[in-house]
Amino acid sequence: MLFEIRRQITRAILLSATGSPLIPSIAATERSNDGKTRLSIAETVPSMILPSPIKSKRLHIGDTIGLVAPSHSIHERLPFEIAIDTLQAMGFRIKEGAHLRARRGHHAGSDQQRAADINQMFADAQVDGILAITGGSGANRILPLLDYELIRRKPKFFGGFSDITALINAIYAKTGLITFHSPAGVSEWNAFSQQQFRSIVQEALPWTMRNPRDPADLPAPREFRIQTLRAGKAQGHLVGGNLAVLSSMAGSGFLPQFKDAILFIEDTNEYIYRVDRMLSTLMLSGALDRLAGVVIGAFTQCTPGEGFGRSTLDEVFDDYFLERSYPVFRGAAIGHIRQKFTVPIGAKAEIDATEGSIRLLEPAVL
Repeated sequence: MLFEIRRQITRAILLSATGSPLIPSIAATERSNDGKTRLSIAETVPSMILPSPIKSKRLHIGDTIGLVAPSHSIHERLPFEIAIDTLQAMGFRIKEGAHLRARRGHHAGSDQQRAADINQMFADAQVDGILAITGGSGANRILPLLDYELIRRKPKFFGGFSDITALINAIYAKTGLITFHSPAGVSEWNAFSQQQFRSIVQEALPWTMRNPRDPADLPAPREFRIQTLRAGKAQGHLVGGNLAVLSSMAGSGFLPQFKDAILFIEDTNEYIYRVDRMLSTLMLSGALDRLAGVVIGAFTQCTPGEGFGRSTLDEVFDDYFLERSYPVFRGAAIGHIRQKFTVPIGAKAEIDATEGSIRLLEPAVL
């Protein structure tokens, strides 16, 4: 009995923000309608309560956006100039973080400098929103250094994608602030991407995200094509982003609650066997068992690794999602692609896996 009490206490201590134990104690097989079995992790502990969502004010023409570099450094002046000129052309004023152009190894300054810029932007009353200039690597390292109480008291738009996945999920998990998987400063802000951003962040619409039309005059579309793995509709709060970053955060306490969530994932330049490993990490944490639905974005330049056979993304996604009970679709305009959605982390949405759409059930900003 004493051993069992100690085991339960240890399991509770190891709970992450996902509401799942780091070391699942019971593995189970579930039988689907067609008689096939799949591996799942039995949920053995209560789920944690979702944070009450906090919405930032919408951005207006003339507002000031604070540019920060939480991850990689940029080595030349031109990308800074293009990013600033682009955002100014969109009607925003720009304020650079104190260490925006800093360099320490491949990072844009030390961990303390990069975190300080974010904290300072949230504290600055003259800054209306905060945007990461690029992704890369290193955002995970600064998660313990952010002032989450300050962020909760002074909510603002915060956006970016790729490595910024760590920040937008951690800020929502720790504060309840709805954040945004959006183009970064150096992204190509084409007409489609601007429309998505403007509709959700500036006009506060309960927007429905649908892929752009294939520009080619073909009998069947090739670009922006939706593939339905499991048909149906589902509602839940949105979480996700870059799969490599999400899986690296497993068990850290900085991930949001996955229970009844709509998970969206994307990645680039990863071998397919690594994609499999990342999904297995989420599976073993129990996260995939508690979702309401899944949206798979672009997995660009993901190829088999040398010596690892010819596994395909089709096979990997089928293994993890084909026998699930919830809707799943592929091909959403999310990821390292030119035309992309702005997806609000923490906002409630409905997905239609047949149509391939993500419909916000309420505005993501005030």
